[in-house]
Amino acid sequence: MGWREFFGIGAKKPPTPPGPDPIADLTLARIQVGYMIDYDMKTWQVEAYHYYDWGHGEITHEWQLKSHDDTIYLERESDDEDAWAISRKVSLGRLGAGVREHLKTNDDPPDEIVYEGVTYYLEEWAGGNFHKNGKGPAQEMLAWDYEDDTGQKFLSIEQWDEEDFEAAVGEPVEEYQFTNILPGAGTPGI
Repeated sequence: MGWREFFGIGAKKPPTPPGPDPIADLTLARIQVGYMIDYDMKTWQVEAYHYYDWGHGEITHEWQLKSHDDTIYLERESDDEDAWAISRKVSLGRLGAGVREHLKTNDDPPDEIVYEGVTYYLEEWAGGNFHKNGKGPAQEMLAWDYEDDTGQKFLSIEQWDEEDFEAAVGEPVEEYQFTNILPGAGTPGI
C-alpha cells in the first residue's frame, strides 16, 4: 500500500445507498397527500389523509380525493384482509326532517332511514377518535353505520358535538378499480 492509499488521497468513496424509491410499491394502501390516482374514468388528487381509531386496534384509514368536479372519501378497514369503500358527504337535511327530529328527541338517529328511495338499516354504532391529517390531538366522535338490504350501499351519520352532525352515502369498492397511482409534484423523494 502506498502513502496515497494510506492517507486516503484519491481513494474512491463508497457509493451512497439510494433513498427509498417513491415509485416502487405504489399501492392503494400507501397513497399519500399529493398523489394522483384514476378511478371511475376520472383522475383524482389525494387532498388529505385522516384516520379513525375505534379502540382495540380497529383503525379506519380515510383519504379525501378530489377531481375537477367532485370530492369522494376513500376508506380502508383491515381485518383479515382490506375492505375498501368510497363515500360522498350529504347534507343531514337531505335525509329528511324526521332524522334531525329523531336525533333531537332521542340523542340517536332512527333505526331506518330512507334516502333517495333506498331504505338503510342501522347495522352498528361506535365511538372513536378522529385524527385529522393523521395527527393529534384526536377529536372524539360517534358514528352510526347503515346498510341497504343488498349490503352494496351504506349510509353513515357522524356526531362531532352535541349539535354537529355529518352524513355520507357510499358503496364498497375493490382495489383493482383504482389505477395509475402516481406521486404528485412535491411528494417527498420526488
